[in-house]
Amino acid sequence: MPGENLSRDEARERAALLSVDGYDVALDLRSAVGESTEAVRTFRSVTTIRFRRTGDADTTFVDLLAPSVTSVTLNGRELDPAVVFDGARIALDGLADDNVLVVDAQCAYSRTGEGMHRFVDPEDGEVYLYTQYEPADARRVYANFEQPDLKAPYRFEVTAPEGWTVWSNGAGEQGADGVWRFAETQPISTYITCVVAGPYHYVTDTYRRGDVEIPLGAMCRKGLARHFDADDVFLVTKQGFDLFHELFDYPYPFGKYDQAFVPEYNLGAMENPGMVTFTEEYIYRGKVTRAAYERRANTILHEMAHMWFGDLVTMVWWDDLWLKESFADFMGSFALAEATRFTDSWVTFANNRKAWAYRADQLPSTHPITADIRDLEDAKLNFDGITYAKGASVLKQLVAYAGRDAFLEGARRYFKRHAYGNTRLGDLLSVLEETSGRDMRAWSKSWLQTSGVNVLAPEVTYDAEGRITELAVLQEGDELRPHRIAVGLYRLTDGELVRYARVEADVAGVRTVVDGLAGSERPDLILVNDDDLTYCKVRFDEGSLDTLREHLGDITDPLARALCWSALWNLTRDGLMPARDFVAAVLAFAGRETDIGVLQMVHAWARTAVTHYAAPAWRAEGGRLLAEGGLRELRLAEPGSEHQLTWARFFAATASSDADLQLLEGLLAGTARIDGLDVDQELRWALLSTLAEEGRADEARIGEELARDDTASGKRHQVRLLAARPSAAVKAQAWAQVVESDTLSNALVGAVIAGFAQPSQRELTAPYAEKYFAVIERIWAERSIQIGMDVVRGLFPALQDRPETLAATDAWLAEHADAAPALRRLVLESRDDLARALRAQECDALEG
Repeated sequence: MPGENLSRDEARERAALLSVDGYDVALDLRSAVGESTEAVRTFRSVTTIRFRRTGDADTTFVDLLAPSVTSVTLNGRELDPAVVFDGARIALDGLADDNVLVVDAQCAYSRTGEGMHRFVDPEDGEVYLYTQYEPADARRVYANFEQPDLKAPYRFEVTAPEGWTVWSNGAGEQGADGVWRFAETQPISTYITCVVAGPYHYVTDTYRRGDVEIPLGAMCRKGLARHFDADDVFLVTKQGFDLFHELFDYPYPFGKYDQAFVPEYNLGAMENPGMVTFTEEYIYRGKVTRAAYERRANTILHEMAHMWFGDLVTMVWWDDLWLKESFADFMGSFALAEATRFTDSWVTFANNRKAWAYRADQLPSTHPITADIRDLEDAKLNFDGITYAKGASVLKQLVAYAGRDAFLEGARRYFKRHAYGNTRLGDLLSVLEETSGRDMRAWSKSWLQTSGVNVLAPEVTYDAEGRITELAVLQEGDELRPHRIAVGLYRLTDGELVRYARVEADVAGVRTVVDGLAGSERPDLILVNDDDLTYCKVRFDEGSLDTLREHLGDITDPLARALCWSALWNLTRDGLMPARDFVAAVLAFAGRETDIGVLQMVHAWARTAVTHYAAPAWRAEGGRLLAEGGLRELRLAEPGSEHQLTWARFFAATASSDADLQLLEGLLAGTARIDGLDVDQELRWALLSTLAEEGRADEARIGEELARDDTASGKRHQVRLLAARPSAAVKAQAWAQVVESDTLSNALVGAVIAGFAQPSQRELTAPYAEKYFAVIERIWAERSIQIGMDVVRGLFPALQDRPETLAATDAWLAEHADAAPALRRLVLESRDDLARALRAQECDALEG
């Protein structure tokens, strides 16, 4: 990665020097197919940039990551590529007031999901291409000024292999000469330009609303066409357009709207205007739950919201990444609830998205929502739970604080005032002040410009008759913030825990008395932040905690129940509740959980509790209890239901006894049966995964399963399961595949990493803790940012959860104070997770 970084200061200087009038980009992708004799397979990229000098300097640079440059011409003057190109930048001097730059380069196809990614389908040999750029990988495909505030219109033309179809941001057609030419875009940033090419399966539809007509398209690999439910994709798309046109009062500005589901994608999706890309994991090959469809719908709506928040109006620099990601994350859940069948989306938000935020906001790398992004490496790491989920949570708080109408009117003014431009925090705050009459600067200082999560807890006193005399909310945290909250009082009535009183209050400072509850009957449960209006961790008084231990499953309201699950999990993570107590709650109440997304999250938490937070002496017992409970609930679940499927997957993941493993083998062989359970191909891989980890599925057996499912998905499963087998030789091979070689694609790197470290194989992977610290600096220097992140995070010895590993991590950090800041951040985050696990284990051991 040396030489590839771009600093904020460099971008600021370049933006002051020039403005860009337009790009013409010509790509020849015919080299994507057939045999190649090149060490690195490349394609020709010819870029013409028209730009004006607006500052005093007469030198600048253009960004390009390419194996070679054939020619560089500035205003008709030939520049020697050997002199001006250093592998990452092309130096330009002698700038005129008006300039035309032409760069002819050989750019590399990618295996890492960055730039022009090339995928060969193992099922039929077809080749598929797509681009992915955020934050700064357009320079891997064409020469450009790679920063978000140098917007320009683009015209793309692409020469592709015969029989292919090509898509880009604008509408396109193939000429008589075979070249695909695309309409000029509106002014957009480099990172949201896009090209998709190949023999994709393509479905069309049209969105109509009044005078607005938008051509719709959806595509996937041919091998997935039989599984592609494009009708549901189009349904959610149309529902989103209906809502956003109504709310934003600004018609969708980018013409057509294609959505491509592509292989080996590093992200969930990317908001390229007119050409949105998604991971093809959103095309379901087997039976999935409603929660999976909700996740896909949320992502569709999140990316659509970006057409306004991010594409139409874009941040100046990555410091204000939240201006697009927080809004899109918030609007995704908002639109789900308002416009689709997923009306309980705020339950998912409270239980799932905010868990991501709470974790990120307690790491040593926590940062304000408006972050200090010094360079592109910082930017890459800030696509995190704070920028997305905390930001969205804070916007939800803002809607409660300023009012929904004021918030949406502020958005409308923001779009119209800054269309096709770039903004900073102050631009948004000014319109919100106009529409709400509130002091947004003070709100921003507390919520956007400070880090950390507050803890809110009730403090209650009662009179002799058991009525509340005073209820106050106590606030903890380095930064005490203003919170708009609801406080709910619940009591047991006929076996149900129901709310009988609720008041809203503005909380500020260390202690706030809540008016309106004095005189209320003693509750069985006090829920601070009822209805999830603010962003905080919730604690309980002792009486409420006792109630939850006995009656969590009796809470009738799904959101309140989800908030209580989340609060108990935070207590466990913080080392305040023994992991075995959380497991007990799961065993007692998860079987009664009606919200499938909450159930899946609780399952994940339960497995984490046993793997990382339980005292080592109790781990085996905890695992046995989870498997026992999982099998019990699997047999009790309604046949054919999504709850049955969810419990089947949980049981498969926790099974370890001989009897459990025999049942998994029987389900695979068809000699065992659970009424209503359809053991489809995806579930087969889940069952076989545990057998591989336990040494009961060897290479030949895994190969047999691949023969049944010889697809891209099957290949990823096979690679993961091969690496998961309990053998020292297997671990050595897996390590070498990822650390000593860079031949695997991003998806297969991820599969090997996922298989390498298994909770039941701590002793097998122990020797790699020392090796990890010896190689990570080299990995970071040699690999792309994405692969570097995957390896550094994925191979950290988290399962070697001993003080010695913590000491080794501290030693590496002390000895590598000058390592790349982004690399140090990744190691610091993993260290924090390890230290948290050790503290939680100490808490759990006290119960032993």
